[in-house]
Amino acid sequence: MSDTIDFAPMYDVPLEYMRRTREYYIALGYDNPYRWAHYLDVPFQPLQKPLKDSTLALITTAAPYQPDKGDQGPGALYNAGAKFYTVYSGDTSADHDTRISHIGYDRKHTTAADSNTWFPLPAMREFADQGRFKLAARFHGAPTNRSQRVTIETDAPEILARCRQDAVDAALLVPT
Repeated sequence: MSDTIDFAPMYDVPLEYMRRTREYYIALGYDNPYRWAHYLDVPFQPLQKPLKDSTLALITTAAPYQPDKGDQGPGALYNAGAKFYTVYSGDTSADHDTRISHIGYDRKHTTAADSNTWFPLPAMREFADQGRFKLAARFHGAPTNRSQRVTIETDAPEILARCRQDAVDAALLVPT
């Protein structure tokens, strides 16, 4: 039987980033491969009121642009120097220059040309103006330092505290 469906070629398969990440950790000298976080129970809860009446926060792993840290633009090579290690917040009424050169994404098959994919604040302002939700006064940056312990014990509680200060009802998490 001949193949009449226009499938992608066999070499064009999804990248095995989970396997690659495990192997990378071993190559870095860790004594065990990276373990992806997954839980039997999660603390997610349904909204207590309609989304249009809720305050929504943006939480991103994008880094603020740091001009002294080398190339961070679209197409930049992986740049560990552009990482950040503490939670940061910014005013949602203003524009911000965030970048993702500090993240290990597939630079061969994708680009970082559209900042809305990692930092959709302009679209969120537009949706808030349309009355779809109330936009929180601040957005928050979640560090990507590869430590689940630090994320769970330090960064997540700090982001939660800041969201509570802003009376946030829900959060949009935009990992990169």
